[in-house]
Amino acid sequence: MASGPAAAIRHRAKRGIIRQVRALFNDQARGERPVQRSSDALFAPGSPIQRVHGDVTSMMVGGVAALLLQMLHPAVLAGVWDHSNFRTDMLGRLRRTARFIAVTTYGQRDQAVAAIEKVRAVHAHIAGITTDGTPYRADDPHLLAWVHVSEALSFLDGWQRYGSRPLTAVEEDHYFADFATIAAALGADPVPRSRSEAMALITTLRPELHADDRTWEVARIVLGHRPDNMLAIPVQAVTMQAAVDLLPDWARAMHGLPTPPAIVRPLVRTGAMGLARTLRWAFAD
Repeated sequence: MASGPAAAIRHRAKRGIIRQVRALFNDQARGERPVQRSSDALFAPGSPIQRVHGDVTSMMVGGVAALLLQMLHPAVLAGVWDHSNFRTDMLGRLRRTARFIAVTTYGQRDQAVAAIEKVRAVHAHIAGITTDGTPYRADDPHLLAWVHVSEALSFLDGWQRYGSRPLTAVEEDHYFADFATIAAALGADPVPRSRSEAMALITTLRPELHADDRTWEVARIVLGHRPDNMLAIPVQAVTMQAAVDLLPDWARAMHGLPTPPAIVRPLVRTGAMGLARTLRWAFAD
């Protein structure tokens, strides 16, 4: 193993990156620590879902894209707008989502089940009326299906673009089938179990989507967020640009976000790929 000043510098750089990432995904003020991988998790080690959900860049980029997609459904948007402190604590909401994904993907089976039951209990008390007078409930299987398929497609597409090795078509379907077990346990219905089923569900649900001032306000908050740590600002900028680029053209248009010019897209993707490689280097043993 290499030693000396150069090795010490690399070690400090890695530790610094790891600290920043863990601070992003764990509320250290509340004593949260990274979720430990368990041999008794819901999914097998090395399974497609563990590979996809374990890649920091893919999940950051895919997570932001998923959130922007989800907010295009008026009832989902209303639930977030009326029943969360998202506008004042965006990082907190993203952390909670990331932690739920980590616990249900890697945590001990009993911890994963408990996390799912906790979310179901919260959803059971969330209800309201959209701006057009339509009643909604957070535990509506139909709405949960939209939230799930938005996440599944965005996480997977983030991996396929920025992961270390793209999944095969068979592995993609394995990913959807595994993730479907979590969605079904949360009460979502229908739940896609393959890429083709996921794309069909998106097509079915698209007529229900709508964008208005509140949708665009959420997008402004998400994409305009600036981290407290000045060193993290470039990383944040790359992540947000890559998330917008990951969105389907129709979703980007609904948000009023410009399509990156052809000459810019390679720069965005190169930047995000560079970020992915740096983070994998930092977390490598």
